[in-house]
Amino acid sequence: MSAATTDYQTPRSWLVLATFLLVVIGVGALIGTQSVPGAWYEALNKPSFNPPNWIFGPVWFALYVLIAIAGWRSFIDNPASTSSKLWYGQMALNWAWSPVWFIGQMIWPAFAIIVVMWLAILGFILVNWNRDRLAASLFLPYLAWVSFASLLNLSIGILN
Repeated sequence: MSAATTDYQTPRSWLVLATFLLVVIGVGALIGTQSVPGAWYEALNKPSFNPPNWIFGPVWFALYVLIAIAGWRSFIDNPASTSSKLWYGQMALNWAWSPVWFIGQMIWPAFAIIVVMWLAILGFILVNWNRDRLAASLFLPYLAWVSFASLLNLSIGILN
């Protein structure tokens, strides 16, 4: 099956979409509330382009919606496909980054995670570009944000 022939309009498909949205946003919110920036983060030297802390929540909420929809489309098409496997992998890395950074206070391991996550996001886009352009396109803002976050992570690592 391909995205062009996949039926995204079935009741089962809508239930799967709701599940993807609840899990991605819910787990992301849970991790976000458990790994908030604290005194350690505030004391770090940061580059001049470091955004204010309040921007991260709204950006991640919007990105998580896009990520969930793209994952749903891949899952409905084929839950065992390369596309789905890349989606699962990037999601695990996404959820791992904040605890490693904020709780573990490990700048360089977090940077390694975000680089591999960036590669998985890019892989998802490339695998889907001709198969499901919508799913691939939904990951473009995510790739842009993770590119920025990677630069921020690297800059903070160098400055500290």
